[in-house]
Amino acid sequence: MPAKAKPTTIAEYIAAAPKEAQPKLREMLKIIRSAAPDAKESLKWSMPAFSYKRILVCFAAHKEHIGFYTAAINAFPGDLSKYKTGAGSIQFPYDKPLPVALIKKITAFRVKESLEQDKHWRTGKK
Repeated sequence: MPAKAKPTTIAEYIAAAPKEAQPKLREMLKIIRSAAPDAKESLKWSMPAFSYKRILVCFAAHKEHIGFYTAAINAFPGDLSKYKTGAGSIQFPYDKPLPVALIKKITAFRVKESLEQDKHWRTGKK
């Protein structure tokens, strides 16, 4: 039996995910695209990822939740208080609606943060 090919695109990743996870994954994709319309889409660490020169956010299907991965966890402590979090990760359970406004807010924050940091990196000014 041939080995199952690893997904190489976000569409392939979603199609290969468990059927019950696919609607939430498609919704995550739509939300992130709306908050970062010019971001490059790819797979990083076998997860859908969005980036400019640096990775903004990633997400992944897990058994009971969607993992949302970002470097902006510490910027939103109050907003994230009702979710299980880790160093750089947030868990959104499948049995609850995705927090659309929060996902957009975090993604937009990462876009702004990335563009500001890259501007300073290119000019050497802070």
